[in-house]
Formats: sequence, C-alpha cells, structure tokens
Amino acid sequence: MILFEHVTRTYGNRVAVNQLDLAAAPGEVLALLGHNGAGKTTTLKMLVGLLRPSEGKVTVGPFDVVENVREASRLIGYVPDQPYLYDKLSGREFLEFIAEMYGLSSTETREAVAREAERFGLGEFLDRLSESYSHGMRQRTVFAAALIHQPEVLVVDEPMVGLDPHSIRLVKDLLREYVGLGRTVLMSTHMLSVAEEIADRVAVMHQGQLVLEGQMKELQKENSENGHNLESLFLNITGNT
Repeated sequence: MILFEHVTRTYGNRVAVNQLDLAAAPGEVLALLGHNGAGKTTTLKMLVGLLRPSEGKVTVGPFDVVENVREASRLIGYVPDQPYLYDKLSGREFLEFIAEMYGLSSTETREAVAREAERFGLGEFLDRLSESYSHGMRQRTVFAAALIHQPEVLVVDEPMVGLDPHSIRLVKDLLREYVGLGRTVLMSTHMLSVAEEIADRVAVMHQGQLVLEGQMKELQKENSENGHNLESLFLNITGNT
C-alpha cells in the first residue's frame, strides 16, 4: 500500500533521507524509529505530499504522490507532530471544513463528524473555539480530522506526545483496530515501548538512512535469546551507549 523506491531528499548540501527503500502492507502497523534528525518526519512529509523527493519515487496504492497528488491524498489521513487547528473555528467547524475538503456531502459530513466525535470523546468541547483547547484536546481533534474520510492509509508523526494515559490507550487501540480492517498505518515514534506494543514491523533510521528493518516478533525473539532487549539493539545501531 505504501512504497518508497530509492528515495532521497536533500536540503541544499544536507542529505535528510538517503536512498530509502521501504514498504508497508495493508493490515500492518509499521513503526519508524530514530532520534531527532534521523529523517523520520521528512519521510512522512514526502509520503503525504508536503515535500517532494529529490530523487526516487513514493507511491500510495497505485498512485505516485508527486504525479497524482490529489488521488494519493484521498487515500491518506495525516496526523502531524504538532497538532494545528484554526483557533477561531470550533472543533466541529474544523472537522466540517476538513470533510468538505475531501468532497463529503452535507449528510456524509454530519455523519462523519458525529462518528469521530464519539470515537474520540470530543462531545464536551466540540463546539468551543479551538483556541481554548489543551494539547491533548487538539491532538484528539486532529486524529478525528485525519480519519474523517475513512482513509486506507494513516500516517502518524509522534502520536503519543502530550497525551494523557487514557488518550494514549485510546490511540493504541485505534491503531490496532484500524489495521484490523485491512488498512495501513505508518507511525514515527521516539517511544520504543509504543512500537513494541502495537507495531507489526519496525524500521530504524539513523542519519537519513534505513539501518534496520524487521518483524517485531522476530526481533523480540532474537534479542531475547541473545540476552538483550530491543532498547539495547536500538541504542547500539544508532551509535549510543
């Protein structure tokens, strides 16, 4: 469902992502791990069409995200690392605006807003101006917006940052439920514990390059047999002790 083929992204003389080959299949949570500056957010932004690859090709389903950006974007829901809302819109108005951008009819929009408001527990603050929202309320609203058109692919950048324990549990359950429907999640995170709990496969980036990729269960088993855990593996791979 998601495919990066020999993808490179540069900023002037700096290489942010270097010759990335990576795929994520339907029914799979793929966790992208790495420290700040590893290239994770750049990778996600290329996938959702906010950045263009300097080289290589990114596809979602049958669509090239550069050549068929409109068609590809309809398949994707995106939750950025900083939840941005329009302060002078209420949560409801923001969700209605996003739904209309994706071409939902008035009836479909009402149904979709009601569905996501219930899923994320937005009812008590949905009609307040978003300028009054806490970080957690903003994050939940942005998640609702990402799912408003029921996309086939969900792209999530650091989903747990700033969330309370209840919201973290909600998001974890949501991601597993989502891939249970045969959809695809690509998630970047600093939190190895989150990846261990919900990811089917992990990919580790370091200084713009993919340095490890594998099934989570296989990596857990292999490292356990060697007397190590995934945290020590990750730190060794990324050059930290």
